[in-house]
Amino acid sequence: MRILIIEDEEQAARRMENLVKELLPEAIVLDKLDSVKRSVQWFNSHAAPDLVLMDIQLADGISFQIFEQCRITCPVIFTTAYDEYALKAFKVNSIDYILKPIDKEELQNAFTKLKASRNTEPSQERLHKIELAMQMLTKRSKSRFVVKVGEHLKTIEVEHILYFYSQDKATFCHTADKRDHILDYTLDQLEEMLDKQSFFRINRKYIISAKALQDIISYTNSRLRLVLKDSDDHDVIVARERVQEFKDWLDQ
Repeated sequence: MRILIIEDEEQAARRMENLVKELLPEAIVLDKLDSVKRSVQWFNSHAAPDLVLMDIQLADGISFQIFEQCRITCPVIFTTAYDEYALKAFKVNSIDYILKPIDKEELQNAFTKLKASRNTEPSQERLHKIELAMQMLTKRSKSRFVVKVGEHLKTIEVEHILYFYSQDKATFCHTADKRDHILDYTLDQLEEMLDKQSFFRINRKYIISAKALQDIISYTNSRLRLVLKDSDDHDVIVARERVQEFKDWLDQ
């Protein structure tokens, strides 16, 4: 069996390769890839493998983007740290998955399931199931919010929001036209709804967009202090444990 591993964590990729060699001694690991870009290039220049072991979250995006650029009809076993909702989507569509950290017995069961089904399930049907799983798992980010203005309701496009913040047990959004609107969501809920490339949770009180930044200042204990547009809050601090992730987000 010719197997391709797509995994952006080097240690996880090595462990997966070692487990494959242990469970399927006759298998050949063709390559280990860590990104959507490299995976697309590989599929466009190589014959299809017999099996792909594919992580969902890769260095430059999610693995479902590979399917948008390549036609993949070979079996795929996903490895995922997604929540219960995502796992249910896999089950409904009969897609094999393994919850991280990878367990040897679960991988063996996935191989057994694959062997039992590969001769009975046409590749086109398998591809259709993957497409259905993609649709269920790739949640669309929030694009607008409904807010109350006096006796009226209006919609605010997310692209016009500079930041979200909590104050006095309420949640607000601050827009580019210098207005604040109360929202019926917590910051924790908003963090799941918003596009991760456009917004970043800097601490327990703020979720910001890059457009909101007016200045970034080095602060005590390796933290960062931010100056936000239209804000008189002088205590907007990026938590120390989030500083590197914040820099990476800015540098994307």
